[in-house]
Amino acid sequence: MLLTKLLFIVLIIICILFYILYLWDFALVLLIVVTALPIIMFITTYIAKKNITVEFAVKDKNITKNSDFPVQLVVTNNSIFPIGKANAKIEYYNVFTGQLSAFDLYLPVQAKNSQRVTFRLCSKFCGIIKIKTSCLYIYDPLKIFKFKAAENISTEVNILPDGHEISGIVQYTDRVNEESDIFSEHRPGDDPSEVFDLREYNPGDKLNKIHWKLSSKKDEFIVKEYSMPIDVPCAVFLDLKSYTSGAYDLPVIDTVIETFLSLSQFLLDNERGHSVIFFDASQNCFTEEYIHDTSDLNKFIKKLFSSFTDSMNCLPPDKYFFDNPDLSFASFTYISSSADQGVLGTIDEDIDADIKNAFIIAESEKKLFETDGAFSSLNITPVLVGRISASIKDIEI
Repeated sequence: MLLTKLLFIVLIIICILFYILYLWDFALVLLIVVTALPIIMFITTYIAKKNITVEFAVKDKNITKNSDFPVQLVVTNNSIFPIGKANAKIEYYNVFTGQLSAFDLYLPVQAKNSQRVTFRLCSKFCGIIKIKTSCLYIYDPLKIFKFKAAENISTEVNILPDGHEISGIVQYTDRVNEESDIFSEHRPGDDPSEVFDLREYNPGDKLNKIHWKLSSKKDEFIVKEYSMPIDVPCAVFLDLKSYTSGAYDLPVIDTVIETFLSLSQFLLDNERGHSVIFFDASQNCFTEEYIHDTSDLNKFIKKLFSSFTDSMNCLPPDKYFFDNPDLSFASFTYISSSADQGVLGTIDEDIDADIKNAFIIAESEKKLFETDGAFSSLNITPVLVGRISASIKDIEI
């Protein structure tokens, strides 16, 4: 482009000399044309710059991992002057790491027209992929001038985590929410406030379980089976703070989120509603969400992703435990990529729970955490990156 400008300057000088040496009308006309041409290019391109809009078009903003997804860059020229060449600098990154990737797109844009350029991206890890054009440069047809027409136009795509099948045992303790009206649809219990089923009398059944009114109609004893409350104080603490650096940032955070999703699905499959405690970066505070069914889980995943910010600042978990000293649960599960002895010790000693688990994400077998019986009531399970099902098996929740 600099060479083009230099050539035009030389051409203007030649035309001036030609006009001085030859007093023909043609020399004057040539000088005027050559001198006016850059001015016309500048004015028309500047007008086009003022009338250009840029946006991204993404058909589906929720994509599964390892799936290609198309993104369209839409450049609309509302002026009557065509753009011979436009150069868009595309940047994209996952908010978990902020590691930037970039490439250039080149396209012409006709007058009173829109130009769409499609490119495809793919992510191996869950998170939010932010896509933006840092700037769009437009050039006049002779490529003498360059203008920045748009900058910091962005969009984002959610790369959703995958759930993994895990096996284990869900324990039913005496701790229940007595004010709850959520009961099991598959298992009877001892809560007399709700009838689970009716059956014939068996020797040994308590007399207070007999449905006397219905028994008189049936002319045989009918016994009420009571319901089992499933709204127990069960909690999962999700620590999204990144404790690694470099190439393992994305795999580790990806495994943290997918470990939670797999555990949550396992609990729901066993009719165990639960709460999730996590740091909401967008609100700069810890928050708690309740999950009673798959719909709640899907809503939570969306809320979790919307809470992510570019900085991914996250307060340490011990701040939450310090501010909430009287935590009591039937089951408490901690998921993190850090085996911080202080935090694990706090969970072991200060949290009142019948069952306590900690899932510690390790980037490799060399990073596996050994407890050596250091904790009396906390069960620690190391989870290798990418091997969730194999790592979490026969757990007791």
